[in-house]
Amino acid sequence: MQLKLKTLLNLKENYPGFVYQDIRLKDTKDGQRIEVTVKPRQGSKGICSGCGEKRPGYDRLTQREFIHVPLWGIMVVLLYCMRRLSCPTCGIVVEAVPWSCGKSPLTIGYSWFLSEWAKLLSMQEVARQFKSTWHHVFTAVSMAVTWGRERMDLSGITAIGVDEIHWAKSSFMTLVYQIDNHCKRLLWCGEKRTEKTINEFFKWFGEERSLLLKFVCSDMWKPYLKAIAKYATNALNILDRFHISQKLSEAIDKVRASETKSLISKGKDIILKHSRWALLKNPENLTDNQKIKLKDLLSCNLKTIRAYLLKEHFKNFWDYTSPTWAGKFLDEWCAKVMRSRLEPMKKVARTIRSHKQLILNWFEAKNNVSLGAVEGQNNKAKVVIRKSYGFKTAEILQTSLYHKIGKLPVPRLAHKYF
Repeated sequence: MQLKLKTLLNLKENYPGFVYQDIRLKDTKDGQRIEVTVKPRQGSKGICSGCGEKRPGYDRLTQREFIHVPLWGIMVVLLYCMRRLSCPTCGIVVEAVPWSCGKSPLTIGYSWFLSEWAKLLSMQEVARQFKSTWHHVFTAVSMAVTWGRERMDLSGITAIGVDEIHWAKSSFMTLVYQIDNHCKRLLWCGEKRTEKTINEFFKWFGEERSLLLKFVCSDMWKPYLKAIAKYATNALNILDRFHISQKLSEAIDKVRASETKSLISKGKDIILKHSRWALLKNPENLTDNQKIKLKDLLSCNLKTIRAYLLKEHFKNFWDYTSPTWAGKFLDEWCAKVMRSRLEPMKKVARTIRSHKQLILNWFEAKNNVSLGAVEGQNNKAKVVIRKSYGFKTAEILQTSLYHKIGKLPVPRLAHKYF
């Protein structure tokens, strides 16, 4: 067994300057584990952890354990006495070893093992399945994210999408995605949704790359629009279709809530009771009960129904192919809404009028870029949050988002897991 395991380790985990001295199966109170003793090759010098140069040894520290990739469900541990080195540049320092980073108790191979599984499961679940700790898994994921972010390819990016997600009480995260047809991924995320946050992205992205952008998809948040106009001067700014539909739905809900209160105060039957989702969902997604409820409502002369019909009529806007005719439809629809005496709907119409040109840009970009990608990526980000039951800090959330939807590069791994 010892010979076979040594052969495998030398084949997959061969480190110049070090040898595997002996391997043994040991019983512990937590179960069996395989212990592999590592020794420096005779006459070899250690690598200074400060300057990276080879330096002579000074003395040895007590034996340390490094957790390695488990074998057949059995824990594998590398045992090694770290050397202190005498470096004329850095002084007396502890050597750097090729199988581990810094003071991490995990080997690099095991860190990649855990980080790859963390793409499929939450970090807590990975820790539970492999009898590790959440901290060890997060350390592994952080290592993978740092390695990948330093090596990610930013060339050829012509389209980005800017949006935000709500992840904790009164806390938002600004997300920037690449939405080119050939690649959709998270590029950058930052705390809050302010002008300072989006400016930080463009500074990270670089002036030269920003000028090469052709399309930028965003919502109507003024700090985003201002930063896009300032940095991506050659890009066509498109307003996201989802956010326009969202504003219309919010307006209908306000009309419904206001009319419900009015009917209650007059002592009339509350016909709008349990009607919220019948009015807000797309007709094709309604349940049988919601279809019946909507049919009953459409026979009534209510402000809510007028708002609903205006929203449904607006959907025709997205069927146009000519920006000119689409613009005429937009003008007529806004004029009709302004005569409706429905204040929440009028507010949306004023917003649409003030952003008319940005909305019409949708028709110039729809065949060149995936405009639904922003919302699709946002849904993936929300799934990450739900699967982990939330995150305590913004740093942990950022690390997890980069890891799961950033499509970061990984090295050629010694161990392939799936």
